[in-house]
Amino acid sequence: MDERCTLKRCFSHPPPEVFEAARLLDAAVSAHMLGRREIAEQLIRLADMPAIAGWTNSIWGTGGPWSRPRPVNDPLPYLPEFQRAAKRMPGKTELVALLRRDGFRCRFCRMPLVRKETRDHLRGAYPSALRWESNKNIDQHTALQAMWLQYDHIVPHSRGGTSELDNMLVTCAPCNYGRGHLTLEEVGLLDPRSDEVQPSDWDGLERFRP
Repeated sequence: MDERCTLKRCFSHPPPEVFEAARLLDAAVSAHMLGRREIAEQLIRLADMPAIAGWTNSIWGTGGPWSRPRPVNDPLPYLPEFQRAAKRMPGKTELVALLRRDGFRCRFCRMPLVRKETRDHLRGAYPSALRWESNKNIDQHTALQAMWLQYDHIVPHSRGGTSELDNMLVTCAPCNYGRGHLTLEEVGLLDPRSDEVQPSDWDGLERFRP
């Protein structure tokens, strides 16, 4: 059997609540831009759905894919710090190019994404509606936690991967942390680079930013 037949596109497809939350957040930004702050605040609260947290925790929580790698032939070694690429993350110019190439959707599960900087601006305007009280997952807005845009390495940095654009992808937080330091082969995922980036009108709520 072709090994590709046993590989998956993502760990677990996002539940419908993720996409409903994205719709609500998009509507909240539109309401904000029209000066309708009470409606925007209500929509942000509605997007904070418990079902999303359950899905997220199933991927990056205890027992997630990161904790049970598949046996592979000749696995990439874990490199000591001094042997890893000195530059772990791309610079600002490269990040702009990466976002222009991948857009604001996870290259694995295709969920809509929001950058941390944009989330912080939204939280600054609506601190009581957008929960982010601590670094504990339970204290964070479930939708914006799951939709947290990440810059992920195909070959993990700890296994010799570089920050060159051909080794980088835009992903969601669950897909990034669910894989951890494992290779695609070790978690049984297809390489998203084999598919073309699908066009999308989701703007990552970027229009909210000053």
